[in-house]
Order: sequence, then structure tokens, then C-alpha cells
Amino acid sequence: MSFTQDLAQATAPLRRQIHDMPFNRELAEGRLDPETFQGYIIQDAHYLEGFARALALAAAKAPDAPTVAQLSGSAAGAIAVERELHAHYMGLFGVSADDFAKIEPSAACDHYVSFLLRSATTGDFPEAVAALLPCFWIYRDIGREIAQVSGDANPYAAWIATYSGEAFDQSVERMLDLTDRLGAKADEAARQRMHRAFARSCWHEWRFWDSAYHRESWRRPAA
Repeated sequence: MSFTQDLAQATAPLRRQIHDMPFNRELAEGRLDPETFQGYIIQDAHYLEGFARALALAAAKAPDAPTVAQLSGSAAGAIAVERELHAHYMGLFGVSADDFAKIEPSAACDHYVSFLLRSATTGDFPEAVAALLPCFWIYRDIGREIAQVSGDANPYAAWIATYSGEAFDQSVERMLDLTDRLGAKADEAARQRMHRAFARSCWHEWRFWDSAYHRESWRRPAA
């Protein structure tokens, strides 16, 4: 069993729950409330900026030039997705740049980004990579699954095409290969750190979608 297969087995129940969440099931059927998707897209734009920063920080710790290029390229790709896919939907929803700037990251978004930045800053390189992997892997698997049952008339077809497409699949496979190589070389303590980071990011993926579906932001103290 490869190291990533071990990660998948250890987190299988949670990852299955993510696939079965109302957000993803309703998106697949094209009946997700547009306001819910709008809120998600805005938070995802905030998230992807932080995700790109975490990738860049991890790239600075990479042991060789090809890995630096891989992670730096993924960071640039995350920004490209934010500009293209999110601009498409924000245009449809009439969300201007000024409107977006006024909307702060949700608690779930802020928590996830903070975890990734902390992992990339204070964790070792294998731990940082393990923390970054779920965003690649889970989105690819969900995109593929939804693409099998969704038609071209789905209002979220552009989102589905992005995450089920070949270009994204190739970036995921490169990240899986890197994680496997790091896991194979790591000692038991390092592998345990990688497991914990991966599982925590899987939880954050679940929390991000759950928060978006319920349109949660920050809980405020009672006046």
C-alpha cells in the first residue's frame, strides 16, 4: 500500500461524508440555491489566495528545483482559478470587486487558511505537503463524481468542468506522487505528523462546505 493509499484509508469515512454533503449533492443536481453558491464562491476566492500563499511558503522549503517549480506552479494555478472561474460566477451574480472587498472571510475560511499557513510556516516540508494535499485530492474526486451524473445544463457546469478536467487531474497526480515519495522516505514520527496534517485538512474541507451550505460567518457575542 502506498502512503497516499494509507492516508485515504485512514480518512475514508470523513471523505465519504464530504461527497454526500447536501452542498455537493445539490450542486450535482443543479438545484443548489444560487445565493448559497454565491456565498461559497466569495469565500472560495478568499481561501484560494491563502492556499496559494501556503503553497508558495511550502515551495520555499522544497529540497530540489523541480519540486520548487511544481509547488510554485500550483500556487500560480490557484490564483488563475480564482481569477477565471470566480470572475465568471461573480460576473453572473453581479458581485463587483468593491463588493467582494467588503466581504470578510468566514470563520471556517479563516480557520482553514490559518491552519495551512501555520503548517507551511512552522511544520516541516512533508507535513506542509500533507496539509495541502486534501484541497487537490478531494476537489478532483468530487469533481469527477459529479461530472458523471451532471449534464451541460447544470448552472454550475463551469465549476464541475474545472475540477473534473485533465489539467487539474494532472496537478493532483503530481501532488499525490510527491506525497508518496515524501512518505516513503519519512520516519515513523514524520509519517504521523503527515497523517495528522492530512486528516485535519480533510476536516477543514468538510467544515468549509458545511459552513457555506448553512451560510455561516462569525458568531457574535450577545449584545
